[in-house]
This record gives sequence, C-alpha cells and structure tokens, in this order.
Amino acid sequence: MAKLPPGFHFHRSNVKLIMYYLKRKIMGKKILFEVISELNIYKFSPSDLPDKCCYKSKYLEWYFFCPSERKYASGFRMNRTTKIGFWKITGRDRRVLYDEKFVGSVKTLVFHQGKAPRVQRTDWVIHEYRFEDKDMADAGFSLVSF
Repeated sequence: MAKLPPGFHFHRSNVKLIMYYLKRKIMGKKILFEVISELNIYKFSPSDLPDKCCYKSKYLEWYFFCPSERKYASGFRMNRTTKIGFWKITGRDRRVLYDEKFVGSVKTLVFHQGKAPRVQRTDWVIHEYRFEDKDMADAGFSLVSF
C-alpha cells in the first residue's frame, strides 16, 4: 500500500469504517492507504496491540482487520479468548445506517483477565465492526471473514 501523504488524517466514523475499509477488505479490493493492520488480536495481550498498529495516532485508538474464528466448528459463537483472558460482549449491538439502509453493526467488548473463578475486568475496550449486505452474501462473499 502507498505511504501516507503529508497532512493525511484518518477521520474514522462507523459508516466509513464499514462502507469503505471493511467492505473493500471483504471484497478483496485495494485500500489506498495502509491505516488498518491485519492481525489476529486474540493471539496477543491487549497491552501488546498498540505496537502492532501500522497507523500511529495521537488518540489511544488502534484499528485492525481481525480474521473471525468460530469457537466451535458447527456453532455461531466467536472465539475471543487470549492466553491471559478473554473479550466479553458488553451491551447491545449498535446498528449502523447509511442512506437509511442497515449496513452493519458495532459490538462493544471489554477485556477480562484471568480464568473463572478469578477474573478481573480491565479498562481495555474494543469495538467490533460487522458489515451486513444481503446482496453480497447472496453473491457468495463471506461477510464474516474479518
């Protein structure tokens, strides 16, 4: 991918993240500037993630394309465990609309360190974006790849 030009600002919104970055990634299309690294975040401790990000920002935010992995081969639950803990869903999914059409959702997860019964909630939070497009799914695109 091309080097970022001087003055480039990664202005992120839920719609842009889903309709430009995630949609292009799923479709195998080129993304002009590399601002989102591809990384299986579940192989790392949350404190290791900032160093894995390709776009450094003044904000405490990092973006990754993370391949999805099912917990069980025949199930729908995702595997979000790491070596030192797990990411737990918090709250409800938030719907993302574009031109009044449902295009995706955002799920909030909080990292919990340890294993039951000794689990400690941490301040690490991730927002998981999901692209939804019935026409693309019907055409054979896997929308849960990242």
